[in-house]
Amino acid sequence: MRILQILPELNVGGVETGTVDFAKYLVRQGHHAVVVSSGGTLVAELEKAGVIHYTLPVHKKSLWSILRSNHHLKNIIKEENIEIVHARSRVPAWIAYFACRQTEARFITTCHGYYSNHLFTRVMGWAKQVIVPSEVIGRHMMDDFKVPAEQIRHIPRSVDLDRFNISRESKQGRSEYIISMIGRITPLKGHTYFLKAMAQVVRTLPFVRIWIIGDVPQKKELYKQELQVLVKRLGLTEHVDFLGNRSDVPQLLSQTDVLVLSSTVPEAFGRVILEAQAAGVPVVATKVGGVVEIIDDEKTGLLVLPKDTETMAKAVIRLLRDPKLAQNLVTDARKKLETQYTLEHMASQTIKVYEELLNSMNILVMKLSSVGDVVLVTASLRAIRQKYPNAKIFCLVGKESTKILQRCPYVDELMVYDDKQKDRPWWRLIKLASQLRQYQFDLLIDFQNNHKSHLLAFLSFPFKSCGYDNGKWGFLLTQPIKNSRLDLPPVEHQFQILKQLGIEFQNDMLELWTSPRDKQYVKTLLDSEWLGNSPHMVGINIAASEKWPTKNWPLDHIAKLCDILAGKNIRVLITGMEKDKEAARELLTLTKTKPAIVVGKTDILQLAELIKKCKVYVTPDSAPLHVAAAVQTPFIALFGPTLSTRHLPPAKNFAVIEKKPSCSPCYNSRCRIKTHVCMTSITPEEVAQKIEELMSVKQ
Repeated sequence: MRILQILPELNVGGVETGTVDFAKYLVRQGHHAVVVSSGGTLVAELEKAGVIHYTLPVHKKSLWSILRSNHHLKNIIKEENIEIVHARSRVPAWIAYFACRQTEARFITTCHGYYSNHLFTRVMGWAKQVIVPSEVIGRHMMDDFKVPAEQIRHIPRSVDLDRFNISRESKQGRSEYIISMIGRITPLKGHTYFLKAMAQVVRTLPFVRIWIIGDVPQKKELYKQELQVLVKRLGLTEHVDFLGNRSDVPQLLSQTDVLVLSSTVPEAFGRVILEAQAAGVPVVATKVGGVVEIIDDEKTGLLVLPKDTETMAKAVIRLLRDPKLAQNLVTDARKKLETQYTLEHMASQTIKVYEELLNSMNILVMKLSSVGDVVLVTASLRAIRQKYPNAKIFCLVGKESTKILQRCPYVDELMVYDDKQKDRPWWRLIKLASQLRQYQFDLLIDFQNNHKSHLLAFLSFPFKSCGYDNGKWGFLLTQPIKNSRLDLPPVEHQFQILKQLGIEFQNDMLELWTSPRDKQYVKTLLDSEWLGNSPHMVGINIAASEKWPTKNWPLDHIAKLCDILAGKNIRVLITGMEKDKEAARELLTLTKTKPAIVVGKTDILQLAELIKKCKVYVTPDSAPLHVAAAVQTPFIALFGPTLSTRHLPPAKNFAVIEKKPSCSPCYNSRCRIKTHVCMTSITPEEVAQKIEELMSVKQ
């Protein structure tokens, strides 16, 4: 693999040391390792080990610097053919996130701190996999940053045991104990409380030296001066040494008798504890954050409450006075280190996450419109699953369409957009986009292709988005299709988008997935209408959708067809929606026979089972037409204001009756010339003839 790690700097520190150790491990394992930082004392060690280092000002928070660094990082990713970019801090994460979106590299983060919840920090949760060094940080990212639990990967930090396997200096002939504190000099590390505790230790054990290893960040010298004043005020001048940043930490630990970690806020982990334990040094630490996962109180170390200087002092004195206790803590800590916190364990787990990231894929398919259009998507879903057998496929549909795909084997998870709610629709759209972003979609396929879906595609931040540039907001897609053919059947039209993904147009047959309960319901329904054993049954859809009254075949034509079929001993079943009940009642007044009326008595999948029982199904251009095609029932499609070549679903046995007056196709929901000639000119006699022809075909 080709891995790039990016962090602010490479000076002494837990994050920096861990980055270097891991990069060296990658090289030893034959991977290509690159590190980007603003430079530091550890760069030479990196390059000596064969790791490539690039220096960029990735520690600066200015917008101009971030934009420039993003440009340079993008070029580095392309030049080094990087597969994964691993960001270990917030500014580098912003730079890396957008560089990855401009290249083929995958983005991943490690949260090394207990971050405050604001916009600048949220980028740490935008990766598909977010590595956390402790369970505490994992809960923090889930609770405060709303990172889904399935995206969290818990990998504790490690320590290079060989590096700290240094013989401890003999205590014989030594006249004093050494107590060390290691870490950047910041108020969060609790240096003030540490020094106050050490003042109490010195009063009990005067032969003590106190080493403060680490230094203040740039422009924070005032805080160090405050600590130096405190040292004088506490009378510790002869005992305290500020050693600054050191590269010989293992050697310093070999001389240390007790290490103290006095942080006052939650620590993401506490790597310095591992280093001390690896060097055989007992540890006193505050109960903050991930520290409690490393130290088992009274077994692998001693824990005290933050800012409790008296208890901290007593714990240090206890260890100095009880060598047996100190040795037992060190022995047990070493055992835990060797099983949970080795470099090999951390590195191998991280590489597994990389492999998972490279092999995983989240795909979102969007089709927000009518039920019939969602049925038309089933062929595309099948093709997408065949192309990406291991991907996790999500499908975003309107509320009324969810039942269609509930049992679909090609979809892993359904998402619902309820566009029937009229209150603040754009706000709900933005909220939905925020929810979609959490899934870190690698690919978004927009089969809806309108303003709403294009905006959702953009705000969801997918790695890649495909759809039509239809003169609306197609420019918001990363790969819009221009100049698409509009004269294709609906499923083939969808495959123009899929062709960009290497999916060729092949099997276009539709599918639906009914349940045993649906079958039983339909059996009971037909029995109630004395149709359970009818060998010759024709279904007629009484009307199209409420939005398209121009698609409807006149009721008097349907009534006459019912009478013609009854004269041929063919039973008729009238289907429709709840809205069509009034039309069904009117139909009964127009026909001499009594067709079975099941209008408003089925949902979409029950209707599918019902249509399966029909020898032929007659319908205008509407959702039931697509259902009939999906269940492979021969159908007769009646077209008028719309064009059959653009809207006819794929099928084997069917007939199309389509009159083409000069005004057709008009694609209007209201007939402008008031005659509705395109549908009224379709006669019951010719429909009856087509029915007989289809019924005579062997199924």
